[in-house]
Amino acid sequence: MALSARNRLSGTVRSVETDGLMAEVEVELDAGQVVTAVITSGSVDRLGIEEGKEVNAVVKATEVMVESD
Repeated sequence: MALSARNRLSGTVRSVETDGLMAEVEVELDAGQVVTAVITSGSVDRLGIEEGKEVNAVVKATEVMVESD
């Protein structure tokens, strides 16, 4: 699949918590950080997302904010 997003973070699904229509997916990146995504439960099923599966967290945003004290 080709996407315009260039921010792809490779990792392993650490957990999947499904609650009704939505699911929270934690992806542990290769460097040890964790990215959490909230997606539909249907997407979890369609993509076959389960603990231990290798996935890419793809970030596509119109804004990125940086804050400093």
